[in-house]
Amino acid sequence: MQNFIEEKIDKTQEHLSKLSDILENNGEMRSIKRMLNGLKPIEISQLLESSPPPSRKVLWTMVEEDIRGAVLQEIPDELTGQILKTMNTQQVADITNDLDADDAADILQQLPNRIIQEVLQAMSEQSRSRVETVLSYEEDTAGGLMNTDIITIRPPFTLDVVIRYLRRHDEIPPSTDQLFVVNQDDVFLGTLSMNKLLTSDPNISVREIMRTDTEALPVNMKDNEVAQLFEQNDWVSAAVINEQQQIVGRITIDDVVDVIIEEADHSLMSLAGLDDDEDTFAPLIRTTPRRAIWLGVNLLTAILASSVINLFQGTIDKVVALAVLMPIVASMGGIAGSQTLAIVIRGTALGKIGPSNQHWLLSREILSGLFNGILWAVVLGSITSWWFDDIYMAMIIGVATVINLVTAAVGGTLLPPFLKKMGIDPALAAGVALTTLTDVVGFMAFLGLATLFYA
Repeated sequence: MQNFIEEKIDKTQEHLSKLSDILENNGEMRSIKRMLNGLKPIEISQLLESSPPPSRKVLWTMVEEDIRGAVLQEIPDELTGQILKTMNTQQVADITNDLDADDAADILQQLPNRIIQEVLQAMSEQSRSRVETVLSYEEDTAGGLMNTDIITIRPPFTLDVVIRYLRRHDEIPPSTDQLFVVNQDDVFLGTLSMNKLLTSDPNISVREIMRTDTEALPVNMKDNEVAQLFEQNDWVSAAVINEQQQIVGRITIDDVVDVIIEEADHSLMSLAGLDDDEDTFAPLIRTTPRRAIWLGVNLLTAILASSVINLFQGTIDKVVALAVLMPIVASMGGIAGSQTLAIVIRGTALGKIGPSNQHWLLSREILSGLFNGILWAVVLGSITSWWFDDIYMAMIIGVATVINLVTAAVGGTLLPPFLKKMGIDPALAAGVALTTLTDVVGFMAFLGLATLFYA
């Protein structure tokens, strides 16, 4: 798998290098256009993502109109928004008209509401109806994730009738592993797998072999919960129902993979205080303010930690070795806290941590912090005693390390659920809060104990 990914990256860079050479050498645009449109939509999207803004504009104008929609599906939201701004209403309507409703909705959601309405009016009536259905739900719910292109059947029909009905279609929707069984009011009753349909006696009815224990997804279920259910049940597709239990669409595994990737991107980028759709080649005017905000937050927390140090200025003046050893205590707490925090945020995201097991996890993390604290207290104490020939200093840094590692364990376990309850994204804010906590407690413990011994 790793080799496959590396090959894809190398291939993208190879294409990018060829295009750059042609552009820099003022090569014929026809050569670029021919090469570009000979690639798959996903490869074109990767080239656009990997190109600086000036090159993107040139490349996008060369993408053939009949594949533009497929290309936009693969591009991050921020870049999609930038490209859509260069297009008029009719152009956007043309490229989204033939897309699946969920994909078209994802693209349109990057536009202002006024423009969305103009694009919808420019669509065909059938496409507009499908897209409006998806747009009526929140983007991060099952309704916002679903596709309205579904095939439903009734229980009394025989399998022979169902097969003849399917043959009337030019094609069936992608990832169709099962048909959804409904009554005359479109209330969801169960599913009929394609495997059963093709291998069972064609004269028996749907009712006789349908599954009635299949779980359907409420239209307002959060997308991360949908992803968990797909992972737990190994689903390829699942029905989406409204409050009246009527089927309104379906979600397929490709949509869920997108959710999982977005969740991973969100967790990774949030730890650095960045948006999960951060554009690698975003203009300076957008990149600088975003980073400045979290740099400002970090400055405030650093000032708070420094103010704690300032309280013990007199002690530090007397014992210069304290200034040398202070960063060690804070660093140990920061690393220990990050380890706990990563486990808790991941466990919470996967639905494995809740009120019923949080107490056990907290106890485990405290004991882990205590045992690690004692272990490294002995190591640090021995080094300090040898380095400064001061047994008191060795004991002080040892005790401070134990205190800070236990604090890191408590903070790393309790901060994410606390922030979530306050309506704050733990992945975004927990790291900054925990670093501040371990710095303040670490400095307070180390310098406070030093003051007792050396004042």
